[in-house]
Amino acid sequence: MNEWSIQELAKAATTTSRTLRHYGELRLLEPSRTGANGYRFYNEHSLIRLQRILLLRELGLGLPAIAEILAGERDTTSALRTHLELLEQERSRIERQIESVTTTLKKTQGGQALMPEEIFDGFDNNQYKDEVIERWGKDAYSSGDTWWRSMTEQDKKSHHSTQQVIAKAFGDAAIRGLEPTSPAVQEIMQRQFDWIKIGWQGRTPSADAFIGLGRMYVEDPRFRANYDAHGGGTAKLIRDAMEVYAENHLR
Repeated sequence: MNEWSIQELAKAATTTSRTLRHYGELRLLEPSRTGANGYRFYNEHSLIRLQRILLLRELGLGLPAIAEILAGERDTTSALRTHLELLEQERSRIERQIESVTTTLKKTQGGQALMPEEIFDGFDNNQYKDEVIERWGKDAYSSGDTWWRSMTEQDKKSHHSTQQVIAKAFGDAAIRGLEPTSPAVQEIMQRQFDWIKIGWQGRTPSADAFIGLGRMYVEDPRFRANYDAHGGGTAKLIRDAMEVYAENHLR
């Protein structure tokens, strides 16, 4: 099997040997072997793991969160699929921004009228404004929108990445055929609840509101497609698990 010295790996990853040694101290990236002279060497598995670490860092996650994610990943193929999904989502967002700026440039140069939906495509986060207002009222939308706009880009990336990790865990549970009442699924649901509560700025949603949100994950094709991308039936599992959680903890 091919292997690389710490200097070679650092150069290839455009990082430093010191950073890689720090990752090793945190047990994030331990060398595949250490020579008699103390030199560290890394194999192909190390390359894949470092690629994963660097991606999660770019998404704004701290090293403790990355350690937790990697500790829960035993299947390299599954981890790479999640890695690819996150990159494709980021690419889609960037492509929309490029198209938006290109349109703005062309229209500005040509003296054409600008349309808000064209200028801000890929930038705004209020695409579900009408649904939020209809289901939970204007105050809920206004509060959530203010909270979202106050976040830094790194915080937004971290918040989104956390949800992707949770969704993948639900997807794995769905593939394994776990029941919504199972302790494993309810443990994931607790993470989902904590993540949702952040958006509610610490306020605890009522049981009915929480159940209604879960139903939207299945009834709304946009949400269903997003969750079922992690495995068929994932959206339904989340909906049912949310109802179980609400009845046990929010009534």
